[in-house]
Amino acid sequence: SYPSNGGPPGSDIELMQRQHLDLNGCETGMLVVLSRSGMDERNLEFGAALAHAANDWQLHEWVAKDGRLKAGIVVPQEHPEFAVREIDARAAEHEAFRQVIISPRSSEPLGRRKYWPIYKAIARNNLVLGLHPAGSSGGHATSGTGWGTYYMQEHYGFGTGMVGNVVSLIIEGVFEQFPALKVAMIESGFSWAPSLGWRMDKQWERNRRETPHLKRPPSEYLREHFWFCTQPMEEPENVAHLQDIIGWIGWDKLMYSSDYPHWDYDDPRVALNFRMTLAQRAGILRNNAKALYRLP
Repeated sequence: SYPSNGGPPGSDIELMQRQHLDLNGCETGMLVVLSRSGMDERNLEFGAALAHAANDWQLHEWVAKDGRLKAGIVVPQEHPEFAVREIDARAAEHEAFRQVIISPRSSEPLGRRKYWPIYKAIARNNLVLGLHPAGSSGGHATSGTGWGTYYMQEHYGFGTGMVGNVVSLIIEGVFEQFPALKVAMIESGFSWAPSLGWRMDKQWERNRRETPHLKRPPSEYLREHFWFCTQPMEEPENVAHLQDIIGWIGWDKLMYSSDYPHWDYDDPRVALNFRMTLAQRAGILRNNAKALYRLP
């Protein structure tokens, strides 16, 4: 995926079209900008400028050149005032913007009220909240125990790092406040979701007086408001275990993701190599994302 012009992988639209969109017959491609996007910058004004530029770049250098492409509005979550303005402006600017991307490496758990204006703007514009592990420019480690030694630890931590924010969003009452909010969990796995739901429910049954704002068991919010992506997908030796996990999450809540142009890119022709019905396969590869992102 390295372009011939010497740019970084994922910077050349024509190469991406040949290697992924055209090759795989993709109807829609969802752009997710990570590097130098401003999401987790500590300098808030600098982060806002980077995010604004990244959104312009998506629109003019990608969406304008291929009608199949949809975009995610990048915002620095530590600057809610700018984030709200950017979300409202971009949603009105172009229909290609279908979600808002923020980093789960936040200064505080994402359920905290300081972030609620962002969720209100997302819901108001009928967009999706996309959580994707970003770089480390914000200074926050993926692990709750600090920085790992090896990249393998960093990559594994994408999933475990998401868990705390999922718990925060649910337990602090974000979905009671914004019942229309939908969350896409991007590049964080999904096998941990059932056990997390069971554990939260057990704790809620014993400590529910502490959170009177929660009207239902936590697992119900998890199954209703969260969508998951296939990359990186857990692959147990017994494929029936994977089918059980997807069954708990909901076959309508899992979406194919390629992770192009990263080294662990998943080819849609071979990535989903486990038994499922034609309707389930069509849902993962196409229909679930179409429903979530309101695609024609």
